[in-house]
Amino acid sequence: MHGTFSKREKEKKKQQKRKEKEERRAERKANAKPGQALEEMMAYVDENGNISSTPPDPHRKQVVKREDIVLGSRNIGGLTVNPLRKGRVSYFNEAKGYGFIKDLNTQESIFVHANALTVAIKESDMVSFETENTVRGLNATQVKKI
Repeated sequence: MHGTFSKREKEKKKQQKRKEKEERRAERKANAKPGQALEEMMAYVDENGNISSTPPDPHRKQVVKREDIVLGSRNIGGLTVNPLRKGRVSYFNEAKGYGFIKDLNTQESIFVHANALTVAIKESDMVSFETENTVRGLNATQVKKI
């Protein structure tokens, strides 16, 4: 007798849920707004990255060459920099084989991988190094302790 009572209660709950779902569907249908035209749904982005409802002026369009687009954090193309730099190791994880060197002149953090080391380094070591520009930014190479 206990089992049948439980089954009846479960069936009542299922029917109640179906009824509530049907009521919500009917309410959505009654309050639905007619669809908007495509032009009303369009959003545009201006040259500053702001979203606007007005289309951009075609006369202000700028053409960008594919070669001029730089993927990564820094664009140092055309700059002549002293290839040998000095810095202090601010972080180095020996287990993972990478870290960061803080350049003494520019105070920027430069990524260093264990493959670029000529000798083992640890945090707070003074080092000299060269840099190479990669897709992800500057990487230290030829790292040596001072």
